[in-house]
Amino acid sequence: MSKRRINKVAVIGSGIMGSGIACHFANIGVEVLLLDIVPRELTDDEKKKGLTLEDKVVRNRIVNGDLQKAIKSNPAPLYHKDFAKRISTGNLEDDISKVKTADWIIEVVVERLDIKKQVFENLDKHRKPGTLITSNTSGIPIKFMSEGRSEDFQKHFCGTHFFNPPRYLKLFEIIPGPKTSTEVLDFLNGYGEKFLGKTSVVAKDTPAFIGNRIGIFGIQSLFHQVKEMGLTVEEVDKLTGPVIGRPKSATFRTVDVVGLDTLVHVAKGIYDNVPDDEEHGIFQIPGFIDTMMEKKWLGSKSGQGFYKKVKNDDGSSEILTLDLDSLDYRKSKKASFGTLEKTKSVDKVTDRFPILIKGEDKAGEFYRKNFGAMFAYVSKRIPEITDELYKIDDAMKAGFGWDNGPFEIWDAVGVKKGIELIKDLGKEPAAWVNEMLEAGVDSFYTIKDGNTYYYDIPQKKHVKVPGQDSFIILDNIRKTSEVFRNNGVVVEDLGDGILNVEFISKMNSVGGDVLAGINKAIDMAEKDYDGLVIANNGKNFSVGANIGMIFMMAVEQEYEELNAAIKYFQDTSMRIRYSSIPVVVAPHGMTLGGGCEFTLHADRVVAAAESYIGLVEFGVGVIPGGGGSKEMAMRASDLFRKDDVELNTLQEYFLTIAMAKVSTSAYEAYDTGILQKGKDIVIVNEARQIAAAKAMARFMADQGYTKPIPRTDIKVLGKQALGMFLVGTDQMKAGNYISEHDLKIANKLAYVMSGGDLSEASYVSEQYLLDLEREAFLSLTGERKTLERLQHMIQKGKPLRN
Repeated sequence: MSKRRINKVAVIGSGIMGSGIACHFANIGVEVLLLDIVPRELTDDEKKKGLTLEDKVVRNRIVNGDLQKAIKSNPAPLYHKDFAKRISTGNLEDDISKVKTADWIIEVVVERLDIKKQVFENLDKHRKPGTLITSNTSGIPIKFMSEGRSEDFQKHFCGTHFFNPPRYLKLFEIIPGPKTSTEVLDFLNGYGEKFLGKTSVVAKDTPAFIGNRIGIFGIQSLFHQVKEMGLTVEEVDKLTGPVIGRPKSATFRTVDVVGLDTLVHVAKGIYDNVPDDEEHGIFQIPGFIDTMMEKKWLGSKSGQGFYKKVKNDDGSSEILTLDLDSLDYRKSKKASFGTLEKTKSVDKVTDRFPILIKGEDKAGEFYRKNFGAMFAYVSKRIPEITDELYKIDDAMKAGFGWDNGPFEIWDAVGVKKGIELIKDLGKEPAAWVNEMLEAGVDSFYTIKDGNTYYYDIPQKKHVKVPGQDSFIILDNIRKTSEVFRNNGVVVEDLGDGILNVEFISKMNSVGGDVLAGINKAIDMAEKDYDGLVIANNGKNFSVGANIGMIFMMAVEQEYEELNAAIKYFQDTSMRIRYSSIPVVVAPHGMTLGGGCEFTLHADRVVAAAESYIGLVEFGVGVIPGGGGSKEMAMRASDLFRKDDVELNTLQEYFLTIAMAKVSTSAYEAYDTGILQKGKDIVIVNEARQIAAAKAMARFMADQGYTKPIPRTDIKVLGKQALGMFLVGTDQMKAGNYISEHDLKIANKLAYVMSGGDLSEASYVSEQYLLDLEREAFLSLTGERKTLERLQHMIQKGKPLRN
């Protein structure tokens, strides 16, 4: 990557995408200038205030209104609300000259070529030479946009297509124009990966580029397929959701969220601009979609789409579903298929595909047709939309949230079997697929030396997917690097003297095997290695402890065994802290309960920005019992300065647990005290997280890591704090804000965090607090209400949002 630096970005256009892009640059610490047009008319409110079209508040009304709407939206576009301060606003008349201070100008105005060209003409007058200038278009050919612009403009111009919402969707398509320099493409590719946390994909300048070309084909295929096969909306969403590694919103709920009008706009653009596509007819809008467009049933934005939320007479809410034949809304029907039942015990998504296509019911027929059509289509898009097949898979995973791209799914069912599915539909794969098999290559991907290799069509052999040197993919190294395994963990040698503990339990929940695995890994690391990382590539780091064991022991009143189990959990957390080697924990996604407690006890934390961390034990009727209550009391103590703020500080940490606060990003976890500034770091690109954690462990070892000394200097406030907490919880109960059982839990936590009912402030050890914590946890598991909550969680199939 070149030495180009991005310190300031100008975003032109403050709509949903423009504001979202501005917020994500603010997320990564970049100064942002957000500009939009000047209003041409006053609002009634502005007239009442006596304002004119010349007043600044009016001239910046559009941009400020759009940005505030974005900031308040859910899910939040910012990692932290304070990051909004990094964004300044203005308008395209008064402030256009300010773009000369930007290192990168991103145009995000309406999808009309004439308007975009006008904007570029204006920007070309003000930008400084060498400034990057890109368009966030979803389909307008890049080659038309820079016509007539200066040589320097065209050299530094290309398309940069973010997906909505920019913070959460990882695909970043880079589309070169006719004169875009190689330096610019290389820079943007690296910047997207390293700084923006994206999966960067350089695409060709073809209609809808890569992600939308394949994604819209898939959705349009389904639109035509549902009528042909007589499938309901619920059935399609059941078949195209988590069972095949797709988001819970599956197909129709996703369309409702994105907006039917958005999808139709892109589909029509493809239909109009790819007349020679062999599946051209698929992009034609079916009749029932036209009707929905006419009725403005666009999804969430219009209040109804394929689903509609209604209020019943009794005040309850209900989700109705659109009947695709009558186009009336009806009560939702549960969808079930025998074929799906056969996959319930199969955890790995790729292992389900061979089962699904063998189904003898409507689901099996659906998958055979669906996969067959997709395999044929993607094979023929090479070299039209890209020369490398892995880019199609990357685009679908990063842009549409698929666990596996089309070629990875094809590998899972077998290349030859995939060709059978294609031919059963009366179609043919692209010639290169048969040539690949004739060359003796029977898969699109292979793993060598921990790296992924893809089939390169011109070379007729597997070559290494570029850009992997910054990643550690545990799936790729497990076979050759595994040094220990039980039912809860795999311990891998990451090289350079660093081990990794990977959770492999269901939803990465914490049970006896996980605790034993962590202790075993620490034993091994202390004996033969230099450091340890606790990390995994799962969707979530850990949802918490497995409550099945806790529930059974509590029901059977096996309190000695339960006491021993909780002590083992506490001892494991303390072992993470007080081992003789550095331990780095790398949380991502949901990091709840026990997973959070491991994070709290790490020497260092390398957290993914998208980490949702919290101690949520209150929800199941207990307090954190794996060291979390102790740790929060200790962290509060470390902030004590003088008597008048000690109680307030302790109360803040108490409320973090009592309100089961979960951060909506790793940056928010600094506010709750779960992450510590100056010690723990946040990384935007989750794919780089394990490599960064390994580097941190290696750095600490190289600097001369020494085991910490157990703490005996924790200040607890005793009766002074306990009295304050008890008055507060009694008031909450009297006001009917909490239940009788909630009162008991809160008072138990108060007792622990106050250090008991000591007559005066005292200094205690960690073990003192751990013993109080364990005693409180055990007493709560004997409560009937706690057992009821535990049983309810088990019946819902949740390990423990503990």
